[in-house]
This record gives sequence, structure tokens and C-alpha cells, in this order.
Amino acid sequence: MRLSSLVFLLATMAALAGCTFKGIPDPQVSARDSEWMAQVPPAQEEPRYGRYLIEDPTGEAPGTIVVDTKQRFLYYVMPNKQAIRYGVTVGDEAYGWTGTSRVARKAEWPDWNPPAEMKARWPHVQFTKGGPNNPLGARALYLYEGNKDTLYRIHGTNEPEKIGQAVSSGCIRMRNIDVIDLYNRVGLNTKVIVR
Repeated sequence: MRLSSLVFLLATMAALAGCTFKGIPDPQVSARDSEWMAQVPPAQEEPRYGRYLIEDPTGEAPGTIVVDTKQRFLYYVMPNKQAIRYGVTVGDEAYGWTGTSRVARKAEWPDWNPPAEMKARWPHVQFTKGGPNNPLGARALYLYEGNKDTLYRIHGTNEPEKIGQAVSSGCIRMRNIDVIDLYNRVGLNTKVIVR
């Protein structure tokens, strides 16, 4: 009995030694954030798409955002070869976008004015004032190539159950609490690479 307990303990310690994931605490939020996020229906969250501090897999400079569309992760590169990894929803194949851009604008609970191409595909979409029913969620980072708006965003969502899927019209969606965390960390002109 003692030998089997020792073997189990050693196996557990070895498994834990290989873990390089560390949870990141939720950011502070305003009363409005709390109130509006509470109105978004809760979703079953898959732990692999949680917010973790990990060893940087990107090799990019600290302060860079890297989106891995195949794996459905967004990385915010930190100093000392670390990154914060967030689960995301990405564009499905027909609407996906890849490239290098920069954060040219940031907004809290932004209004949503769908582009003409989206209105042509889905006539039911319309302007939506910022708030819990808005598809952009709690925060939005507007991506530009030079001075040209790509029309793609990194933003929150009112459909958190879709994190980890490829179902958006090209934008990168995050859980609202995650996009608030990222929004608080990045400044204007932050480099964004979408692969």
C-alpha cells in the first residue's frame, strides 16, 4: 500500500512539473461593466480556452498581439519569453483575414455599424448601440493597415459559447472579461499579427 501511494505521489509531482500554465486574475471592472456583462447569457466554458500565462510560442517582440486562427488562440507577448493566451472565435474560412496590422483605435462598449458587405449578406443586421446586446461586447480594438481601416476588430462578444470556433465574419471575438483584460494591457499602435 505504501509503495503504491509513493508511486502515485511521484507520478502526480512529475505531471505537475510539466505544467507551464498559470491562470491570470480577472481585471477590475466598472459597475457598468459588471451590470452589462451580467446580462450576457452565461456559457459553458472550456478550460483550454481560459486566460493563462504561458511560455511564449510566437517568438515576437513583447507588446505584440498574435492571433493563431487555426488553434483559436490570441497571444499577448510579455517580457521574459512569456505570453498571455486567450481563447478566441475567429472568422470562418469564407470570411477569415490574415496579415499584419496595428491597433488604431480602442473603444469601451462601442456602437456597431455593420459594413455594407455584411448588410448585403445578412439584411437583418443593423446599427446597434453599445451595450450587452451589441455583438462587439465590452471592448473593441480597431485594426488598421497603415492608415486604412481593415474593418476587422478584436472585440468582446454576446455569444461566449462560440469561443474556440470559426464562425465570425472575420473579426476576432473574445470573452468580455478577456477583452477587458487585453484592452487594459495594450496601447494604440500595438502590432497585431493574424496568422
